[in-house]
Amino acid sequence: MRVWRALRRVAASSSSSFPADGKPRRRAWETSLSPLERVRRLLPPEEAAAVARCAAAAAPPPQTRPDGEEEEEVAAAAPCQALVEAAGPRSGPFRAGELVLAEMLRKRNTTLKLLCRLAAEAVLSSPGGVLPHRDIIGQLPGQVLRSSGGARLLLRRPSLDEYVLLMPRGPTIAYPKDVSAILMMIDIHPGDTVLETGSGSGAMSLFLSRAVGPKGRVLSYEIRDDHHSLAKKNYSHWRSAWEIGRGDEWPDNVEFILKDISTAAADMKSVTLDAVVLDMLNPQCALPVVHPSLKQGGVCAVYLANITQVIDLLDTIRSCKLPFLCERIIEVTHRSWSVLPAKLKHCKSSQMVETQENIEEPPQNEYEEIHIQDQAVLKESKYNESLSAAAETNRSMPYIARPSHWQEAHSAFLTKLRKFRPLLS
Repeated sequence: MRVWRALRRVAASSSSSFPADGKPRRRAWETSLSPLERVRRLLPPEEAAAVARCAAAAAPPPQTRPDGEEEEEVAAAAPCQALVEAAGPRSGPFRAGELVLAEMLRKRNTTLKLLCRLAAEAVLSSPGGVLPHRDIIGQLPGQVLRSSGGARLLLRRPSLDEYVLLMPRGPTIAYPKDVSAILMMIDIHPGDTVLETGSGSGAMSLFLSRAVGPKGRVLSYEIRDDHHSLAKKNYSHWRSAWEIGRGDEWPDNVEFILKDISTAAADMKSVTLDAVVLDMLNPQCALPVVHPSLKQGGVCAVYLANITQVIDLLDTIRSCKLPFLCERIIEVTHRSWSVLPAKLKHCKSSQMVETQENIEEPPQNEYEEIHIQDQAVLKESKYNESLSAAAETNRSMPYIARPSHWQEAHSAFLTKLRKFRPLLS
């Protein structure tokens, strides 16, 4: 009997492997796709072909190969190599001489940001301890290192708006939220020439330099010697750090001029301006000097601290009959929000319900009181189990979204003036 059963099993297996058509069936592992094939089937045909070419270029070459095929594979591998080389400098490790931004998480979900320039013998000091710069040099951006006090520091390269907020200051800077609105107002492009009055700490000069590009030009006038020197220093520090960390040269297109703009009428005669940015106490003194050099239809953006300065500016334009039309007066405000997971206080509502029930119906004796307390504990445990089961099932957590306690205060009023051609009388 056992031999008969074994023969039947062998016959069944042979019949399943060789169906009626005579061809053997392929096993499941023979028909399964590789991970690369699965991804390739999800991509569009053009991208799938590009992936196939890169994979073929990365494969080891066979022993014998015609010359034509070798040239095709080299041509297919060239785009992949170009992408790697293009991403290399921007994602490279930290080097000595470039700027590094360290972020440390503090209480109440606040973040402390520290800006430093890397040097082999220096250290980064923070409330959580010190971190030698030699431990940062050679690391990739986005890594977390521990200071001597155990604090965790997230290290990365700063953006331009972060550098402007953390760089050394003399006068009050033009904040990035206002600078972005000014750049939209004046609508400048690469290759334009822009006049700035009031260099300050160099914040506006950096943003204008990036906007006009290498072929553009920024003329920055400043009346105070200390502000003029600080703006030049901050600008040069950012250019050098950019070149070291990014492997690319920041355009040297800003000309810092130590002079009162009201006495620069002779200098303005040889310049054609595409836009003007005024950041000074009395901008109405500069308008008669700069408006002849501003092109027709050009925009003059004025950065003013209070509304009385705006009134004085508009009154001067009206009384002096300057060819400017006030298009907009805005105040840029940002509202920060805090979105955090909620902290559940377990069974606070159920305990309150039980307390109310006990007050309404007081127990008759000690035995009933103990029995009611046991029932409350049982309900509480069941409530906790239901909460944990719901959390495990849905994998979700309640969140609290509300405006942050700390909000940005008023910074300035932005006035947009456009030059027009007066009608002939």
